[in-house]
Amino acid sequence: MHIAYKTVYLKKLFPLRISRGVRDGQSNLYLSVADEGHTGWGETSPGVSEGAATPEEAQRHLEAFLKAYPDVSSIQDTYDRALAYGVAPCALAALDIALWDLKAKKAGMPLYQLLGFSKPKHPTSMTLGIMTPAEAKERLPLILKNQGIKTLKVKLGNPEGIAADKAMYEEVLRYHMQLPISIRVDANGGWSLEDAKHMMDWLVERHCAYVEQPLKEGQEQDMPELYKNRPLPIFVDESCRMASDIPNWAHAVDGVNMKLMKCGGITGALRIIATAKAFGLQTMIGCMGESSISIAAGAAVSGVLDHIDLDSHLNLNPDPCEGAPLQNEITMPLDVPGHGGRFKTKS
Repeated sequence: MHIAYKTVYLKKLFPLRISRGVRDGQSNLYLSVADEGHTGWGETSPGVSEGAATPEEAQRHLEAFLKAYPDVSSIQDTYDRALAYGVAPCALAALDIALWDLKAKKAGMPLYQLLGFSKPKHPTSMTLGIMTPAEAKERLPLILKNQGIKTLKVKLGNPEGIAADKAMYEEVLRYHMQLPISIRVDANGGWSLEDAKHMMDWLVERHCAYVEQPLKEGQEQDMPELYKNRPLPIFVDESCRMASDIPNWAHAVDGVNMKLMKCGGITGALRIIATAKAFGLQTMIGCMGESSISIAAGAAVSGVLDHIDLDSHLNLNPDPCEGAPLQNEITMPLDVPGHGGRFKTKS
């Protein structure tokens, strides 16, 4: 097998602001694995909380691991060895995704079929970052009408407090009256326990379907209190990175949000799905600053999930890759061998 690396800067169409900061672009690491005339592609979206802050750091993790363990013929063994070796999950995601892509291409099958999944039926949500009401009023038509999306994930947890959260959300509601949309909220750990209780009581009266990561990672001891008498379903994101985290919080949440960059790729996602189902929890897949290559990999596992948030490639200017098209609001895997994600060919 021949492994190669490539770093590409991805500029966002609209800067994304969440409770922890704002980002208008980033450099991602791409990894290719070539063998027997086929090439599998994977992607890393770096992040401090995902173990590698830069593409260079992610590449160093992978190069050191592959020097120690060059045999990657078993995807499951490679995944376990890499985690034990200390490879950052976001770096491992690139290798794992590429290996699954390669495996499906060798089999001549779309990855979603190789995994035994159907195509997804649920729409993807489009993310609206933290902003002022005036910014939301300007941004909403561009995000929703241009893409034909009717499902919106609203980022709350504004550092300025819940009054600012309410003001922004009220603007979303005004838009909702013009063009009915499904609304979900992601606080990204931006609320205290008392603010989370208050906001969930407030949101349930205002067309919110569920709340994601209401409390800060590390504040999970308060989850049972928030879960008790909750008016809305609660999903965890940052508080659930691996399948092994699920038993800790299964009694205090309604569902888990997996991200390939948090769990180390498709192998980690498959384990999260199985564990969540065993505990009777709902499942969701989200994304970070990823192009169509990683999004295509996420789409391959999304047919079995309850909620989908695979939209980061739609907010790139431009996306250098393709293979995760939006079809009738659904981020759809392609019927081609592999996950379908690839770099665009220059005309």
